[in-house]
Amino acid sequence: MEQTETYTSSNKQRAFQPTTVVTKLQPMQKTYVFLGVLAAFILLLFTVNVANWTQGSLFLIGLALGGALLYARFGFTSAFRRLVSVGNVQGLQAHMVMLAVASVLFAIIFSTGFTFTGSEPTGNVSPVGVSILVGAFLFGIGMQFGNGCASGTLYSLGGGSSSMILTLISFIAGSVLGAYHFTFWMGLPSLPPLSLNQIPGFGYFGALVIQLGLFALIYWITVKIAKKKQPPMMKPLPTTVGWKKVFRGSWPLFTAAIVLALLNALTLAVKGSPWGITSAFALWGGKAMMATGVDVSTWGYFDGKNGEALTKSVLTDPTSVMNFGIILGAFISASFQGTFKPGKIKPGIAGASIIGGLMMGYGARLAFGCNIGAYFSGIASFSLHGWVWAVMAMLGTYLALFIRPMFGLKNPKPTDSIC
Repeated sequence: MEQTETYTSSNKQRAFQPTTVVTKLQPMQKTYVFLGVLAAFILLLFTVNVANWTQGSLFLIGLALGGALLYARFGFTSAFRRLVSVGNVQGLQAHMVMLAVASVLFAIIFSTGFTFTGSEPTGNVSPVGVSILVGAFLFGIGMQFGNGCASGTLYSLGGGSSSMILTLISFIAGSVLGAYHFTFWMGLPSLPPLSLNQIPGFGYFGALVIQLGLFALIYWITVKIAKKKQPPMMKPLPTTVGWKKVFRGSWPLFTAAIVLALLNALTLAVKGSPWGITSAFALWGGKAMMATGVDVSTWGYFDGKNGEALTKSVLTDPTSVMNFGIILGAFISASFQGTFKPGKIKPGIAGASIIGGLMMGYGARLAFGCNIGAYFSGIASFSLHGWVWAVMAMLGTYLALFIRPMFGLKNPKPTDSIC
């Protein structure tokens, strides 16, 4: 049973605000559900035929990720924006729960060395230098312009958001540009990769204790912020009861947070590395450039495995098949809810989507990932760069709030009910 928010007549102190409410739902779009399931089944067969069942399993995980993101409208972009603009902490609190659960599971997998394929699991641990400071800052601005981060772009596109078509295309273009400049940025001052478990005497247990303490501290701070600012709460999503809620209704944020953490840990156990998104965008863009006669294989970014992927089917690329799964999973979920209704794109939003996508694509390459690969999977991997990414993206969000109105984009206000 979901908890409810409690108030006192004197100061309206908030204990917890539900993010779903039982109400009448839209009719299920059965034709879309059938087409989505059929497309997913066909793509699964192609993936297994071209690659193997490991890739097929990752595609299925992608479907589940798309569903979890869509059912809870789980946001990284909106969570940062709500916090910075009006002090709404619900999204960030869900992030802390997600990161805490993921950190526990990652610590178990890393310390035992367990994967389903028998390969040694590796985390998303990257250097901290000029490139991540600039890249994460640009990403923070871009995701507020594009109204979606990397995961948000994919699941919103699958869920019927027309503007995300422009965001994704420009995201890919920005990723290619970032790949072109990759060698330059890697030549700038940087500290070596650092994971908390590498600190002498820490190990994964010590690193986990430190991170859980940080999550608890941040959560406590968010409670204090909420009590002080009394921010508007998120508008609860429509849902239902019983088993129908799983496919037809909406999920509470904390439920989705735990599911996302479990699925990221499952990704680590299946793939040998955590969930990521944007490397596929650089690959897709690189393949497109190769098709037009531009030899991107000579670029520094496409050395090694990145270069090898250019010569193979995208269905052999784990990140690509997971991205396809996220889009389809969100489409099927939106169809179950009856909410797949693409609309027209307003000129201002179109411009913001293109600029935002370019900035996110470029920033992700510089920062060794996005809100998933660097922030979620980076912090869950105990990497210092994940924490740095979060701070710089938050600063980028703060700046973006002053610019968004120029594109006709609204920022939350203290008197609003936040969607």
